Amino acid sequence: MITVFYDGKCGLCRREIEHYMRSAPAGVFEWVDIMVTPTPFTALGFTVAEGLKALHVADGAGSIHIGVDGFIVIWRALPRWRVLALLAGLPVIRPILRRFYAAFAAWRFKKLGYASCDI
Repeated sequence: MITVFYDGKCGLCRREIEHYMRSAPAGVFEWVDIMVTPTPFTALGFTVAEGLKALHVADGAGSIHIGVDGFIVIWRALPRWRVLALLAGLPVIRPILRRFYAAFAAWRFKKLGYASCDI
């Protein structure tokens, strides 16, 4: 089972995850909105703030993948997204996507006001 920890308060994040939910094969994913149910995430040793800063995905073996690496785990398990997972995982592409995602995630975290509140 792949467990996806996401920010359901963020409209963009929620819409993207809902899109994946609709196309996901049954029994492959567990979707955890950490704004509603933080305990499974914090039980892994993370803070809610860390979860709000970037997508976190636990693969079937329990390894945690953050940001772009988490999306790649999701995409590999979705039939229509496997090619994107392959491309995103290329050694030349992945570092570029990681930098882009880190910049976007920091901007999103600040824009949603998370950086100025006590989470």
